[in-house]
Amino acid sequence: MTEKQLIAKADKLVADLKEKNLTLGIAESCTGGWLSKIITDVSGASSIYNGGICSYSNKIKTKLLGVNPETLRLYGAVSEKTAAEMAEGARKALNSDIGVGITGIAGPTSDDTEKPVGLIYIAVSDGNKTLVEELRNNFTDEIRLNNRLSAIETALTLLGGLNEKK
Repeated sequence: MTEKQLIAKADKLVADLKEKNLTLGIAESCTGGWLSKIITDVSGASSIYNGGICSYSNKIKTKLLGVNPETLRLYGAVSEKTAAEMAEGARKALNSDIGVGITGIAGPTSDDTEKPVGLIYIAVSDGNKTLVEELRNNFTDEIRLNNRLSAIETALTLLGGLNEKK
């Protein structure tokens, strides 16, 4: 999906959240704030977007988002549990109805763990329910770009799914 297509998808999401009077807070790691950029490319996003935290380091994940250090120790920064805690942390820290957490290994090189490039977790939380999606991408072209775009597309899809239930 291209950035232009992602913005069109975000436009629908912003309209839906605005109609339901819901706000959004985002915590991003491997996407580096790109989901926040896509959301804020939509005119009127300020009515639903409370803010974002680019939490690339574990220190920021714990300090600003409240990710449990034990979660990071046991499961690592790239894990389902960390993504879920990031989403809930973003929701709380940014005083939002819905939070998003994205963490992963965009590549093309891996981190210092055994986890593969393309392993990404995306979580959305409304305080009652948290949805988490695991990606195991295996791109051969423009690996970093495609992994990040894939994560953003998945986040927008999950947000749409969580939002439909409200």
